[in-house]
Amino acid sequence: MNSNIDLSEVDRILQAHGHSPQAIISVLQEVQEHYHYIPREVFPYISKGLGISEAKAYSVATFYENFSLEPKGKYVIRVCDGTACHVRKSIPILERLRSELKLSEEKKTTDDLNFTVETVSCLGACGLAPVLTVNDKVYPAMTPDKVSELVKKLKEELKND
Repeated sequence: MNSNIDLSEVDRILQAHGHSPQAIISVLQEVQEHYHYIPREVFPYISKGLGISEAKAYSVATFYENFSLEPKGKYVIRVCDGTACHVRKSIPILERLRSELKLSEEKKTTDDLNFTVETVSCLGACGLAPVLTVNDKVYPAMTPDKVSELVKKLKEELKND
């Protein structure tokens, strides 16, 4: 078991849901919210706590796209590449983000776990296109230059933490 995994938080989450097998999705959501992903090491613990098989817990986590088994950064940046955003040039914004953070299509998270960059099909804010979110906060009418300023601001916030 990874020594960085604090199982007392998983205990709290399981207890809050009454160790109910029906709460698997809620439990996984809260575990992910706490760690910014679902560590593989918690699956045996969650399955035992809910009285379900480890395979069942893992299959739920891998079925839903919203769950991640890979560590994510403190700032998760989602760039919309839906039709409205794409037509309004979301790709140069994505390219600038990846360039500034030294990421690629394959490498989505910085080594220091500060930033994760993902593309999504739609953020539901087509009138604000091109749009991106940082930890679910919407940034409308983005440009490559605006995204450079945003990255600079986020890096400043990290220094002040």
